[in-house]
Amino acid sequence: MAKLKGAEILVKSLCKEGVRHIFGYPGGSVLPLYDALYDEKSITFHLTRHEQGAVHAADGYARATGEVGVCMATSGPGATNLVTGIATAHMDSIPMIAITGQVKSVLIGNDAFQEADIVGITRSVTKHNYLIKDVSEVARTVKEAFHIARTGRPGPVLIDLPVDVQMLEAEFEYPRTIEMRSYNPVLKGHPGQIKKIADAVEKSQRPLIYAGGGIILSGASQELTRFARKSNLPVTTTMMGLGGFPEDDPLSLGMLGMHGTAYANHAVQEADLIIAVGARFDDRVTGRIDDFAPRSTIVHIDVDPSSVGKNVKVDIPVIGDAKSILADLTSVVNRKECPEWHEKISSWKKQLPLTYRKDDKLRPQYVVERICELTKGRDVIVSTEVGQNQMWAAQFYTYTRPRTWLSSGGLGTMGYGLPAAIGAKVGCPDAVVFDIAGDGSIQMNIQELATAVIEKLPVKIAILNNGWLGMVRQWQELFYKKRYAFVGLAEDVDKYCPDFVKLAESYGALGIRVKEKNQVDAAIEKALEVDGPVVMDFVIEREENVYPMVPAGEAIDRMIHGLA
Repeated sequence: MAKLKGAEILVKSLCKEGVRHIFGYPGGSVLPLYDALYDEKSITFHLTRHEQGAVHAADGYARATGEVGVCMATSGPGATNLVTGIATAHMDSIPMIAITGQVKSVLIGNDAFQEADIVGITRSVTKHNYLIKDVSEVARTVKEAFHIARTGRPGPVLIDLPVDVQMLEAEFEYPRTIEMRSYNPVLKGHPGQIKKIADAVEKSQRPLIYAGGGIILSGASQELTRFARKSNLPVTTTMMGLGGFPEDDPLSLGMLGMHGTAYANHAVQEADLIIAVGARFDDRVTGRIDDFAPRSTIVHIDVDPSSVGKNVKVDIPVIGDAKSILADLTSVVNRKECPEWHEKISSWKKQLPLTYRKDDKLRPQYVVERICELTKGRDVIVSTEVGQNQMWAAQFYTYTRPRTWLSSGGLGTMGYGLPAAIGAKVGCPDAVVFDIAGDGSIQMNIQELATAVIEKLPVKIAILNNGWLGMVRQWQELFYKKRYAFVGLAEDVDKYCPDFVKLAESYGALGIRVKEKNQVDAAIEKALEVDGPVVMDFVIEREENVYPMVPAGEAIDRMIHGLA
């Protein structure tokens, strides 16, 4: 059996795992890996303009396709530039392999040039990580890493490979299977616990399903929909669960939480049974924890045992895969008729809809609504940056399918949207991919416009430009007496800094500025026609706020509605 270099073994191992795309940025300690990739025709390498762009692109690719995203960077600053994106993936349970180069084995710990203890640095933000010191361990490590990344509760795994190990030789034999005695996720739900859920549904008068990102990750959207429709239970989703249940279904309550729909938040507080699936009861959903769902029996279905009971007291815990458990539950549950409950929810929907002031001014909610309307019937993926733009995109776009919403939930990472859109377009080339952005967040990774232009990836960027760090300004308006401390990005939106149209043109993309409401449709339609990246700069009302809003520390039914 011929011997191969460690770098060649790693690349061939990636091929065995079905990897077709890698996002990254080269450097000295990964040159052998890049040299091995040069001859591998089955893998397309995407050169981003920053390592954070690479990791977010791998994340977006994973969310859009359901496959494991792969990114690569050199040692030291290259590796540390991945950390924010790895933490983003970890918080949202996104399957990813991050490959970093490392200094020579004999130099580790000696403060060598471009040395960083990336294994130590990322220990708390990875599902697992490896420092490979023996070339004979490369193939097995890759097999383990992919197994860990994609099974159970998914997450990022880091492989750190010293440059000398990349050059050493060993025989290549890729393991067919992997067995890890210390890692065996439970996938099948306990039948007795599933029966308890069915019985709880039968006894309830105000039942509710609360679905999180685990629905998307486990591929359980169809199972959730079948269960909800058979049992006749209303469904609310977290931000990470958007698209997991069709929002145009009469049973949909949309998103709950700090900026969720008023009717979802009221329903949660009034429910006597909450079936939580693939959700973690984070603080943006629960509000003040001791006032959360005070009248409810709580069921928690999750593949991660450590998440169950972590934030709220759970009455019926079920450990396992959401797809499997929902299928089993559907087979034993009966239709629940609770007309008074559905009538109450209908009344909330009529009295407290998501809305905004309808006038001649250019308002961000209107822009999102028009993007939604003008892309109906198309295969559309929406990524977002973080802040007000993210919330407006969550509220005013109608998500009906899984893996069509890409956003940084747990970590709230500014600069996520554009590289994630690039990754999504790579993975789903036939989809129309929009990045709904803010003028602050987009600048965090604006350099990735070059990646989109050079690789001919026609992502469409809709900047909701109000000249502020908008969400921070909103908090300062509401809770700090309008003391706008260091949040202004422009003295006047007519004094563009940067001028996003000129910036787009400098990269070779099309730039369009929209200042009037009656120009919105034409700009979106033009962007859809153009076979290339487009930046639409929507100059919106400067002090528009996101409503509803639950103030920090309040119960989730204590909302500021904002519109009389």
